[in-house]
This record gives sequence, structure tokens and C-alpha cells, in this order.
Amino acid sequence: MKVLGHKLELLTGLLLHDVTMAGLQELRFPEEKPLLRGQDAAELENSDTFLLAVDTDWKEHDIETPYGLLHVVIRGSPKGNRPAIVTYHDVGLNHKLCFNTFFNFEDMQEITKHFVVCHVDAPGQQVGASQFPQGYQFPSMEQLAAMLPSVVQHFGFKYVIGIGVGAGAYVLAKFALIFPDLVEGLVLINIDPNGKGWIDWAATKLSSLTSTLPDTVLSHLFRQEELVSNTELVQSYRQQIGNVVNQANLQLFWNMYNSRRDLDINRPGTVPNAKTLRCPVMLVVGDNAPAEEGVVECNSKLDPTTTTFLKMADSGGLPQVTQPGKLTEAFKYFLQGMGYIAYLKDRRLSGGAVPSASMTRLARSRTSSLTSASSVDGSRPQACTHSESSEGLGQVNHTMEVSC
Repeated sequence: MKVLGHKLELLTGLLLHDVTMAGLQELRFPEEKPLLRGQDAAELENSDTFLLAVDTDWKEHDIETPYGLLHVVIRGSPKGNRPAIVTYHDVGLNHKLCFNTFFNFEDMQEITKHFVVCHVDAPGQQVGASQFPQGYQFPSMEQLAAMLPSVVQHFGFKYVIGIGVGAGAYVLAKFALIFPDLVEGLVLINIDPNGKGWIDWAATKLSSLTSTLPDTVLSHLFRQEELVSNTELVQSYRQQIGNVVNQANLQLFWNMYNSRRDLDINRPGTVPNAKTLRCPVMLVVGDNAPAEEGVVECNSKLDPTTTTFLKMADSGGLPQVTQPGKLTEAFKYFLQGMGYIAYLKDRRLSGGAVPSASMTRLARSRTSSLTSASSVDGSRPQACTHSESSEGLGQVNHTMEVSC
């Protein structure tokens, strides 16, 4: 019996060893590898390589700049030559009110886990901010842009992809004009490149006398039809703007935004020594947004070979809040157009068999071509037209208007 028991223990041990070894053989250890030229889609779909989202916690920082402290929150750390994603919110909001819905969207998280993400709060607009002392001079829009290099230097970013909304879009565009070598690409939502004239200024002053500050800001964020029709969303933002953001600090930011100058940009070739944004730009606006005319005009002043104009249906004044899925899809193709190819899980497919792959910069040189929505191959996206044309007909125009 002892001999039989010993044989059973030995047999059990061998079986356990075999099971353990089989498990180890099936366990895949992912690692980050560069996406090499020549790799096709089939190779990538069968690849085991993807980047794990190791950094999941947001960390808060107060960064000293030439124009005062700047509050930022960051997730992750710089990853090789990949740019950082830097966001800047609209007036009346902060990074949480402006971007939480968008960045918490599941498909967006599939994208952002490949990048370090840095949210910038305008001075005194963050949650729990202390009120500025009497006589405090709020930075101008140009000075707000000039504060951002301190953030880039503090974290060691080589360059950034900016996502800005409204006032934040203006700040990031100004930043790209002053420091073009630091900006890899821009997503500008609801940007208005024009300063206010005397009539607009007078209307704003009159509105401030007859309306509360949150209601005045709401008229900047939403068009009148949306204020009436989307009462649940509007009421939620009315309460949060009034309760979360320090009202005295907000008033200073609001006043400075309304005293901004025209964004000094012109389409290349239209005026001598025209200034323009040198990086790829995606302009976004809802089809029922107050900023629609401003975004259309901004589109007319940018280089059409590096600009995409996305007009989103059923999204109103805050497309990143009401249509995060559509904006995520557009952002993914925007990244592909700059040479970052993402093979992400498509949750709309029943099989869900599309593996994640690391997103890596295929070349440091800038690209003026923007990929089409159907581009999924592993090579660098090729230039494509967004209009129907036959060979040899006219100039290729890469600016497109998409209503989705």
C-alpha cells in the first residue's frame, strides 16, 4: 500500500507539473515594440504585442510658470517618442467638467492608454481653488499660452497633441503659433479665432447686468435652442458651474477671454508672410453650437492640406460630452493620419477579435496627409482626397466637412 501511495503521489506531481508548464506556455507577456515599415494588417492582428495600461492613477501638480502657478493633472509618463496629449478646457469649466465624459469613454481609454495624458486647468478654475486676492491681474490669453512651455519642460515632454475646447482651443492655437516645434497636432473644438468687436463687447456687458454669471457662460456654451430643448444637460451644467468653479476667479477668466485679440492666422498664399498653424489640425463643432460660424471662419484661414473640418450632427455646444463615441472615432483617424496606427478592440463586433497594438510614431517628420476612415494598413497612411475626382483633375484638397 505504501508503494502504491508513493506512485499515486508521484503521478499527481507529474500531472500538476504538466498543467503548470502548459499554463506558462499559454501565458503571453506583452511588450512594447515599434511598428515597423512593411508590417501588414494580418501580421499585426496575429501579433501578441500591445501596451498595457500600467499607469491608471491621476496625479496632481502645481507648476510654477512666468505668470503664476498652473494646476495640472497627469496620468502616465512619457513613452519613447510618443507625444503627450495635453488638454485645455473652455471658460466656465475645468478639466473635469469639460473632459471627464470624453476621456472616460471606453473606446477613448483604449487610445489614451498608449500616451501620457495631461489636463491643464486655467489659473484658479480647478476644483477647490482659492479665490484670487483683490487686485490680482489674470493672465491674458497670450500669457496663458506662454505658461504651457513650463508644463512641457516640467514633465519632459518632447512635443504634444493638444485637445482644446472654446477658450482652451484658442489658448492651444496661440501656443502652437508661438511654439510650433512643441506641437505635433491639434484638435480644436468650438474655436473662435476672432476677438470681440465693440457691439459684442457691449452686448456682453449688458448681459452681465441682467443675468447671473453661470447663465451668461451657458449662453457661450449652448445655443438658445439647446438651452430650451436639452434642459437636463443645461441644468446640470448650470449647477456645476455655479457650485464647482470659484465665481470670482471665473469672472476674471471670462473677462479676459472676452477681451482677446483676433488669432493672427491666414491661409498660406493669401497675404504676404501669412502666419498659420504648421501642424495637422482637426476642427470640430456641433451642428447646433454657438461657435459654428467661428469654426467655419477658422477653417477658411488654415492650410487645407493639413486641416480636417468635422461638423457633428446632434451634438450641440459640447460634442465631447453629448457625442463622445463619434469624437473618439474621429480622434482615432486623426492619429492615424499623423502616423500613429491603432488596432483597437471594436466592441460593436460580436467576435471582438481585433487585438490591441502599440501606437508608435512611424517618422518624426511632419505629415500633411490625413488618412481616410477606411485606412487600417500597417504602413504610413497615404495622402487621400476627400472629394470625388478623377485622375489629373485639379488640386487635392485635404480639408473635409463631415456631418456624422
